[in-house]
Amino acid sequence: MGVDTAEKQNHAVKMEWLNYHHLLYFWVVAREGSVTRASQVLHVSQSAISEQIRNLERFSGGVLFVRSGRGIVLSERGQAVFAYATDIFAMGEELVAMLRGRSVGQALRLRVGVVDVLPKLIAHKLIEPALRLPERPRVVCLEGTLERLLGELAIHQLDVVLSEAPLPATLMFRAFTHPLGECGVSVMGVTALAKRFRKKFPASLNAAPFLLPTQTTVLRRSIDQWLETQEIAVDIRGEFDDSSLLKTFGQVGDGLFIVPTVIESEVSVQYRVQCVGRIPEIRSRFYAISAERKLKNPAVTAILEAANSRIH
Repeated sequence: MGVDTAEKQNHAVKMEWLNYHHLLYFWVVAREGSVTRASQVLHVSQSAISEQIRNLERFSGGVLFVRSGRGIVLSERGQAVFAYATDIFAMGEELVAMLRGRSVGQALRLRVGVVDVLPKLIAHKLIEPALRLPERPRVVCLEGTLERLLGELAIHQLDVVLSEAPLPATLMFRAFTHPLGECGVSVMGVTALAKRFRKKFPASLNAAPFLLPTQTTVLRRSIDQWLETQEIAVDIRGEFDDSSLLKTFGQVGDGLFIVPTVIESEVSVQYRVQCVGRIPEIRSRFYAISAERKLKNPAVTAILEAANSRIH
């Protein structure tokens, strides 16, 4: 046996092979956000998934998930593994496409994070210009808190984050805020409430039943400040993190609610409500946050270029 042959065999013996079943189960759990949802996607038991992840953690030499409240989030090591896994499985899709004779050209992708308090109609209005590009991108949307999405942006799992707030001053990595526009707000409600509170608006809002975003949002703080200035005390019937859930409660008449005026007509049709009145002094502002100053993704560029003409 020659020296070169012996060295090759010795190298092969020492090479550590990654178990891709373990990696796949981990990746799906990270993508879906829970073992329960991953088990539904993979059609395997939760215990089987948990065992595969423990095996991968033993192989990697550290924990990949940590507890956060009732759920789990990626550890620092887990975030790095998830980034590699995403690239690995994307290349796997391209390999399968090539073997089956399909085009393997790199498709344009737009990975966008949408902060959960941002109205979904606003998010769609902002993203829509990217969908009209000659090369339509494959859009991957991830919804969550601003903190979670900025974490994904930091490890380059997102191209851009759409938010109702600019970058926090405490951010630990370099990122850039791009203003997308602003508008006033409209007070909406079912027909009975609209008729009742439209007369003598906005003074009529005193003691009116209201559904509001939670106090952690920029919009809520603006609403509270305006109400205090106008010396109006509303009857708060509910507070919501999710803007769609808030509108659903409003749709059945549980209270009046506030939306950016730019989507007033869409909300009226979709939720079968009417405008009670408009408050231009309360401003809804929208931002795109990126990890780079000079944008490279043409889909992100399309969003920024079209935003100011669509949000006002």
